Amino acid sequence: MLAVLTGIPGTGKTTSAKKALELLKNERIVYELITYGDVMFDIARSMNAVKDRDAMRKLDPAKQKEIQKEAAKKIAIMAGTKKVLLDTHCTISTPRGYLPGLPQDVLSELKPNAFILVESKPEEIAARRQTDATRQRDAELTEEIKTHQELNRAIAMSYAVFTGGTVKIIQNPQGKMEEAAKNMADALR
Repeated sequence: MLAVLTGIPGTGKTTSAKKALELLKNERIVYELITYGDVMFDIARSMNAVKDRDAMRKLDPAKQKEIQKEAAKKIAIMAGTKKVLLDTHCTISTPRGYLPGLPQDVLSELKPNAFILVESKPEEIAARRQTDATRQRDAELTEEIKTHQELNRAIAMSYAVFTGGTVKIIQNPQGKMEEAAKNMADALR
């Protein structure tokens, strides 16, 4: 089983996923949480293409695509032997425009069963990003955040059409992470 977890930076997708996986573990349902960007970063770093994870989105799109495909091969092997929740993005905002996070060749390699899209209000996302000192995020206006989330919904459905997977949209409002995690656990059972 391979479920893809998506949401733009600041939605709380990773935090709610970790809590959801704890809930499932109590029921003896075990998923491994794999971050696509970490797998890509390991590959890019081994190629001496980047020094930090956030620099990957500024690479030439052809290089990004090459790294994406190599990461997909590694992740597909992992998902062949265990349940995997793959933390990634539907789209990546680059200086040249949006890049699909999972282009067709990557989806063909991964063959995911489900897509879980975590969303929050654009104002909440902007506030969360401002307080996250662990990352070097590009500033986006509230309207840009809204557009990015709308684009991600469309892309997630496109991915599902291609793979035959399902799409579950989970709202993660400020202060309601436990509820979001429960909804995610329900989608992963």
